[in-house]
Amino acid sequence: MFVQKSSYENAIARYCDTPETLELLRQHRPYLEAIPSLRRPDDSLILLPFPLVRLREPLSQRGLSGLDIRAGETVCLPCELGIIMCEPDWQVKVGIEIFILIHRPQEDLSDLLLRWRQTQVLLDRGYEWVMPYRYRHIYSEAAQRVFPLFVLFEETPLHIKRGLEGACLPYVVEPSPVQESALEEELFSVENPML
Repeated sequence: MFVQKSSYENAIARYCDTPETLELLRQHRPYLEAIPSLRRPDDSLILLPFPLVRLREPLSQRGLSGLDIRAGETVCLPCELGIIMCEPDWQVKVGIEIFILIHRPQEDLSDLLLRWRQTQVLLDRGYEWVMPYRYRHIYSEAAQRVFPLFVLFEETPLHIKRGLEGACLPYVVEPSPVQESALEEELFSVENPML
């Protein structure tokens, strides 16, 4: 069974919202613990959908990716979301950076892993974030460490899950829309016992 495009698009839309991203990170405790302030997640997490970085050094790589990038050039990373940790009071970037890679429709294990490896290659030589206007005041230099989190779906083939486990790469499984709507109905009926 293949991932539906609507499932993929809905996941992107969900994780552009700070409370939803916080819930995603709750499923992988080490990342949750890296957040500077759980009381102030809107000030502690900067979410960058389809993040852009400006590379400091040129990058020329033959082979599978065929990259040829000049120094100072801006590139879009091959992941769906970049998460930057920010100290809420001082408004400075701290700690690790997390990259969310959502399983795309028709994408196999090798394609998914190559997107993460290409992200690592692009970030290896020094970079700075191209920050949205709202965050232009935040120092946007490269992090000390970058980490992935893969988002899979109920319909994601088992060999992809096994492959990520074998590579020791963290993943979470997005609930199917049927499970999600049943959970919402259950929560609604608990909140409104008269129904």
